[in-house]
Order: sequence, then structure tokens, then C-alpha cells
Amino acid sequence: MKQIKAKLLLSDGIELEGYSFGYEQSCAAEVVFNTAMTGYPESLTDPSYRGQILVLTYPLIGNYGVPPFQRENNMLKYYESDNVQISGLIVSNYSEKVSHWNAYTSLSKWLIENKIPALTGVDTRFLTKHLRNNGVKSGKIEFENQFINLIDVMNENLVASVSTKEIITYGDGTNKIVLVDCGVKNNIIRKLLEYDTQVIRVPWDYDFNTLQYDGLMISNGPGDPKKCNATINNLSKAFENDIPIFGICLGNQLMALASGGDTYKLPYGHRSHNQPVRMLGTNRCFITSQNHGYATDVSSLNSSWEPFFTNLNDNTNEGIKHKIKPFFSTQFHPEASSGPTDTDFLFKDFIEKVKAFKQSK
Repeated sequence: MKQIKAKLLLSDGIELEGYSFGYEQSCAAEVVFNTAMTGYPESLTDPSYRGQILVLTYPLIGNYGVPPFQRENNMLKYYESDNVQISGLIVSNYSEKVSHWNAYTSLSKWLIENKIPALTGVDTRFLTKHLRNNGVKSGKIEFENQFINLIDVMNENLVASVSTKEIITYGDGTNKIVLVDCGVKNNIIRKLLEYDTQVIRVPWDYDFNTLQYDGLMISNGPGDPKKCNATINNLSKAFENDIPIFGICLGNQLMALASGGDTYKLPYGHRSHNQPVRMLGTNRCFITSQNHGYATDVSSLNSSWEPFFTNLNDNTNEGIKHKIKPFFSTQFHPEASSGPTDTDFLFKDFIEKVKAFKQSK
């Protein structure tokens, strides 16, 4: 196979050369890194990665291929959305040989089919250290004779590009949950369906306050939460009621903004399967899966709210909760997929709050 060279260029002048194993088309996006050792099919289809060139720090990628495209409950069974969400992929060593019981095709073929450029042979250790020390950067994968300008994707409303455009209903359970889709991962829906629910998935800017429901879920998603004014305004109205609310990742930041708090951009974000968090007021610690570039400013919360979890690496916020009402959120991903399942119990806690609310009416 002919090896086609291309370059990764960062906005601060760093240039790294590699060989293409994806679609041969230049792209520009934000360059971020993930330190997870497994789970690239899930990560690449996570809508929170929209607008990003993903650097995988694990040195061997592609050896187990990608799974089949089977559907279950109107979702792809082994993926987190219907599409590859990243703009580009950077790895140290791509394995052309695929060996796995559930492999349907190779990572390379899948990326080419989805028109996603990818480079192998890049010094990802150097690149990760550079991004960690200097912060994430705008960057581009550029092929010969395919010049492209750098862009700042954080100026875009990325949530609008990944959210559903129509209302979709899953399940027929007795607990009616409205899910605000800001870029939801499929496994959040799968987890909710385990608890006798009917999940009503609505667009990010839909006024869900016009609906009758027993619980509200605010999903994960990409980009700057402050671009989601419609969601923030709708959440502010929902806070006037007592219907249970659970926010995940971007949902945590949106709940903070809707309560009058603030958010800020992290230097290089949290993207891994091994982020340790502690539940405040306890000695309970958990290993969590995370994928976000922004955080909630705890000092900006009003007196009705308090921190729920804290990151043990850098003391950033990992969730908030209302002191009286059944509202809470996590910055990490309790649904895992891929990642640890230590905090799976939070879905059960949410449904218990939903049941309590229904009984109180």
C-alpha cells in the first residue's frame, strides 16, 4: 500500500509529519488528546468530539477494528451516535491487522467511508506533552496541494450541529423522561431505558416546559456551553418547578449557567477513563470517564446550589446539586461506554427522585 504523507500543523507553529490511513482530505479543528487505553469506536462517535482532531495517546490503535453496524432500540448497538463525530484522528501506530471476535471492518476503511482524515507515525507522546503544557490548540491535517486555513471552532454553536432535529421517543415505560439532546451519547438513553422509562428526546433549543414529564435529563455535548442560550433559558424556567433534573457533562455546565453561575475553558480539558473524583461531604471516591473542555466556576454558584463532586487531580468541579430541590449534575460520564461503571448508581438515584416526585403529586 502506498504511504501518503501529510502534516499536522498547530496554531503555535508546531509541525509533525505522519502517514495517512484515513480519508485524504485536509481538515481544520481544535486538537485535543485522550489518554484512554480502549474504546476508540465509542470515542470517535461521541458527539462531544464534534469539531476536534483527536490525538490518542495509547500507542497501538486499530488492532480490534470496529464492530458491526447493528441497530437496537433505534440506535447503533456498539456506537455512541450514528456518525463519526471527530474531524480527524492522530495516532502513533496504526495496526492494519485486525483481530477481534466482534470486528466487522477495519478502522481505516471505516474512516475512509466517513471521509475522516487520519495520520499514523506521529510522535503522540511529544504532542500530548506539548498540548498539556501549552493548552489545546487550533490545528489542521494538511495534505500536499490541499491548503486549508486554521479555524477556531469554539466560536461556533457545535451543539446545534449534533442535536436531533426532531422529537424521538424510546421505550414505553411508566416514568416519562424528557432528554434534551445537546449531543447525547447513545448509552445515556440505554441506561435510562433500564428503569421502566419512556425517553422523549428533544432538540437542544426545544421548549420542553410545554411538555408533561416526570424527569428531565440534560445531555453531554460539544463546545462552549454559553452558545446554548435557548437551553439555558428553558432550564431557568424548569428550575422554578420541582420536577427532578439530571445533567451530564455539558449538562452540568448548562445547569450552572441557568442558575446564574459561570463557566470557563480548561487549558487542555479532561478526556480519559481514569479521572478520580470525590463526592463532597464524604470519603467516597470514584474513577470516571470524561470528555470535556469547559468547567463550572464553583465560586459563581448562588446560595441555593453546592458542589456535588470534585476532581482529585486539579480540584475542578465535577458536578453540582440544589440544596433543596431534586436537581443534580455530573461533569463526568456515569453511563461510561467506554469507560468505568463506578458511578452507574446515579441513574438509579435519578429514577428514585422521579418516583418520589410522582408520588408527591
